[in-house]
Amino acid sequence: MTSSQRPPHHRSVVSYVQRGERMTVGQQRAWDRHWERLGREVKALPAGPVDFAAWFERDAPVLLEIGSGMGETTAQLVAAAPDLNYVAVEVYKPGLAQLLMRAEALGATNLRVLRGDAVDLLTDHVEPGTLSGVRIFFPDPWPKKKHHKRRLVQPEFVRLVATRLEPGGTLHLATDWENYAEQMLEVCSAEPLLRNRYDGWAPRPEWRPVTKFEQRAVEEDRVSHDLVFDRIETT
Repeated sequence: MTSSQRPPHHRSVVSYVQRGERMTVGQQRAWDRHWERLGREVKALPAGPVDFAAWFERDAPVLLEIGSGMGETTAQLVAAAPDLNYVAVEVYKPGLAQLLMRAEALGATNLRVLRGDAVDLLTDHVEPGTLSGVRIFFPDPWPKKKHHKRRLVQPEFVRLVATRLEPGGTLHLATDWENYAEQMLEVCSAEPLLRNRYDGWAPRPEWRPVTKFEQRAVEEDRVSHDLVFDRIETT
């Protein structure tokens, strides 16, 4: 059964919190100007995989960033990689509007955004073996032990991501919470479709801008950890 043929699925636990949708004047202006062409609602997507080549109007490697927040880092990453078809999925509408505004200011044209649940997107609208990379930078850590079940990086989710990566595709994660970093390492290391590119933690890439979360971690004496896993080729 392909992803597009699967029956609707429902999760009792999600990794995000719904927030308000009030936008600034600038965000609303960016939304009105760009959403129709550059944005989609995950829940409103037609059945089956998204035709990213048609949406971007070109064939290029597709990279998915899950949880782009307010877009301050994502916009810079998009602008720095014009050869990629860069897709950001985020549940927070003002955050996506801010990302669209930031990307426009940087002259980036290789961005498309999706509003909704990344699990729904990957399960129902991304073909297996088609993503060149997936980035998850500083997801909600849900630091209280009773909330750990809400963390995004769990075995079932990592398996889903791995199946959507093309052979040699990369899953790159970053977090400033030690306990979550250890969980990420354990979960990803246990996924047979993935192989750690490094012996443990990856070196912090120079190309990744410092986020406000990372800066806050520095101020609070927390160490950020990166992890890079590659999708192995299967016979």
